[in-house]
This record gives sequence, C-alpha cells and structure tokens, in this order.
Amino acid sequence: MTPTRLLAATAVAGVAALVLSGCVAKTDAAASGALSVTSTADGCAVSSASAPSGTLAFDVSNKSDQTTEFYLLASDGLRIVGEVENIAPGASRSLTVVAQPGEYYTLCKPGMVGDGVGRATFSVTGEAVAVDGPDAELKQQAVDLYAAFVKDQVGRLIPAVQTFADAYETGDDAAAREQFPRARAYYERIEPIAEALGDLDPRIDYREVDAVAEQLDWTGFHRVEKDLWVPAQDALNADGETPAWTDWVPSTPAERATYGDKLIADTQELYEYVHSDAFTQALDAQGVAGISNGAIALLDEVATGKISGEEDWWSGTDLYDFAANVEGSKMAFSLVRDFVESKGDKGAELVSRIDAGYADLEASLAAHGSAEAGFVPYAQLTEADKRQFTDLINALAEPLSQLTVTILE
Repeated sequence: MTPTRLLAATAVAGVAALVLSGCVAKTDAAASGALSVTSTADGCAVSSASAPSGTLAFDVSNKSDQTTEFYLLASDGLRIVGEVENIAPGASRSLTVVAQPGEYYTLCKPGMVGDGVGRATFSVTGEAVAVDGPDAELKQQAVDLYAAFVKDQVGRLIPAVQTFADAYETGDDAAAREQFPRARAYYERIEPIAEALGDLDPRIDYREVDAVAEQLDWTGFHRVEKDLWVPAQDALNADGETPAWTDWVPSTPAERATYGDKLIADTQELYEYVHSDAFTQALDAQGVAGISNGAIALLDEVATGKISGEEDWWSGTDLYDFAANVEGSKMAFSLVRDFVESKGDKGAELVSRIDAGYADLEASLAAHGSAEAGFVPYAQLTEADKRQFTDLINALAEPLSQLTVTILE
C-alpha cells in the first residue's frame, strides 16, 4: 500500500445492502412464518431454498460447540445482505431482512472465522418491494451491515494468514508464494479500514521504501514477500535507484519465525479491533459521505500503487491487489446507488456512467486472468496495457468523484 492515510474512507461501503435489503423488526416478518436455520460444525441447513420477496425472518439455532454466525449473501457471494452473529452453542437468534427478488447464498460460520460452512443458494421470487423506514434509520442499519462485511473479511483473513505464515516459516516457499496474493485479497477489500488504525497498517502492509522513509521497522506482507521472491542481481528497490541486493541478507529460519508470527499477531489485532466498540463508534461517526469517499479511495489505491507496479515489487502480483481494490470499490458504490438513483434523472445518469466504468475496467482485468485462475505477472503487461488501465481508471474516477455531492444534495 501507499502511506496515504484514508481516514475519510473508514466507512467504505457503509450502506451495505440497501440495494438489496433493509433490516426491520421481527414483528413485521412475513405471514408465511420464519425460516429455520440449523448451524452445526460442518453444515448450515435452511428449511427452504427459496422464499417470496419481502420481509423474511430466519430463526437460527446453533447445534455446534462453537459460537457461530449466519449470513445471507448477495449473488456475488461478497456483499452481506443480513447477518446475525455471536450465537452461543445451544442458543438461538433471529435475523429479519427485506429481501428483493434475486439469487442469494446462505452460510454459517462456526468459530466466526474462515470461509464458513454449508454455503447454499437461496432464491427470492416475486416483485420488487419498497424498503420503508426513516432515512436515518436505514443509513444506520446499512452501516451495521458494512461492519458485518468487514468482520467477515477479517475473519477469513485470519486463517489465510496462518496458512501463509506456516508455509513461509517452514520453508515451503512454493506454497507461500501461491498463497501470498490470495491471503492479501481479504485485506485489500477493506484496506481503508486498516489504514485508519495508526501503526497497524504499516506493520502489516508497508512497502520497504515507505518503512525506510518513515524510519520504521519493516515487517508484514512485503517483508515476507522479499524473502519469497529473492531479488535478482540486477534488480532495483522500489525507489528505482538503489540496487535491491544492497544490504540484503535473506532471513534465517529464526527470523522467518519472527516475521511470520508478527504478521499473525498483527492480523489478530485487526480482528480484535473490528469486533470492538471502538470500531462500531468509528463507523457510526462516518456517514454516507464516508461511504462514497471509500469507493473513490479504493480506486485511488489502484491508481497510485497497483497500476504502477510498486505495491508487490518483488512478486509481481499487483493485479491480484488491483482486482481486490476494484471489487471493494464496486461494492461500496453498489451499496449507495439507491441514494444516488433517488436523485432523479441526474442520479440515474450518474449510476449508468459508473456501472459502465466498472464493467469496462473488469473486462480489461479479465483479459489478464482472474483471482481464481491466477493473473499474469505485472512484468508481462505492456506499456499499452498500463495506459489502457490508467485511461479506464480515470474514466471511472470522474463520475465516482460526483457521488458524495450527489448523495448529499
């Protein structure tokens, strides 16, 4: 990452699912009755795989021996439409949402970390329904849903970092190199949150040149990265001037253990923060402006770091970070688009331009691979490829820059 502080983006994507849902009181639940959910150690059984649009209630019973969570996810498997957490073993809790027609996923997460279990498709049929409620209440409910998204991403980051660090510490460099960009994706989607946390982000994600410039101990993902991709004899550091081998000595096994354990501890600290009252208060202090600014901030992260190839200097895995940042930015926009569209023709036109911008950028990325199948190394991009990315980012950044003022009109 770059050292730019993005405090204004702390609530990126804070209206997490107004496009799809709004939380309402359980007493308003559909007359058809609640859907039952049984969460076990390895399953997440929902009483029905479909329901009519409108107010849906899910009664979740935890039959596992770990505290669990239940999620209703949007069709992309990323956006959280609704969630209920901290369901103790043997306990039950309810989730009520207003669900629009479409395809969703249900998922349980015993232990409240990792990818979860029992992921299954869930269909909502019927006509679109209006989301009722005071504007301020809807915004607060959306901020709460964004908090759930952040907790989900950090919860998945924890085991990914553990696996990555274990491979690095034991010298299984091939496995660690494969896991490096995939573990980072969880972090990159919520990067503005971490960047608002003082020295935590520098400890996790500073580049060498930034740590040196600020006279900080260099730790985190990129310190490990340099061990895994040993600099070539003729390579330069990220400053473009200093030979990469200057004063460079590969880490000993003991040093690897120190760096790996430090990364695990720092991501655990991030996990603890996003489950704290301080995190909730920080999100509450932001508003819709913070949400729209967050979409812009993540795109700026691409423009200032990823597109230049300076982020993952040794590994050349910048396109993975690029894709994750764009994904986070697009999600943030999708979560505020209802507010934009409510502004009439002007809002509808802005939404159309932004949709087109994301589609063009995603298509250009897809020409070079995918997060699932793998992206080409950054060094394989031609200057024409880089110019195309830059032009597409600039084309999208212009309408995105109008989000905040449009929403607040």
